[in-house]
Amino acid sequence: MSINFLEPLQVLLFFLITFAIILIRYLVLAGGYHYALYSLFRHKIAHRILDNKPLPPKQIRKEIYWSTLSAFIFSIFGVGIYTLWYYGYTAIYSTIDAYPLWYFFVSIFLALFIQDTYYYWLHRWMHSPKVYRRLHKVHHNSVHTSAFTSFSFHPSETIAQALIFPPLILLLPLHIYALLIMLGLMTLSALINHAGVEVFPSGRLGRWMSKWIIGATHHDQHHRKFTANFGLYFTFWDRWMGTEIEVNPKEK
Repeated sequence: MSINFLEPLQVLLFFLITFAIILIRYLVLAGGYHYALYSLFRHKIAHRILDNKPLPPKQIRKEIYWSTLSAFIFSIFGVGIYTLWYYGYTAIYSTIDAYPLWYFFVSIFLALFIQDTYYYWLHRWMHSPKVYRRLHKVHHNSVHTSAFTSFSFHPSETIAQALIFPPLILLLPLHIYALLIMLGLMTLSALINHAGVEVFPSGRLGRWMSKWIIGATHHDQHHRKFTANFGLYFTFWDRWMGTEIEVNPKEK
């Protein structure tokens, strides 16, 4: 999409389209996961299911409200990143042979690991008492989480989370499709981790995945106990910093 940045109406239209895409994607994916996949996988785990506690009646409406504000803020960052790319300031590339093919896949992991590292320390900081009350409490108001919790943040927290993206795309070479895959994985991870239903398979594969990759069980413990399991995608930092809670076998 070509935009004349000297035309405010074009920029406004691009922003509104971006906002609509982000918000509708959230509503469709979160709604689909919550209402469809929840019924398919509810036999797995999640404290909400185990103790048979339904979601508070107004919770989803509040989550959608905060998520709409988050989508608005993410759209501002999206337009800003597009502007940087448009004027050639980013490291985003579109020619697949600009870097070796193996780098395409490595760059996705690097981007996720960088974001995970940033988020881990940001998340721990947001749990300090004064910061928690101002930034992070909105998200933790959803003690019994749902897929709709995945975007439910105070605007200040949304901004704090998004601040990693400008330096990331300025410094780390990413193919445009690698960036899109990263954003897709970010959305998928947020949905899976907050839906309160473990979709990791049972057996050896499931144990390996839960050892290295954060799923609903891992993040569910964070919403229940607040003092551990701060990671975003991977368990690396929680393991290295001693902030990981081992899952009760009865909850597997």
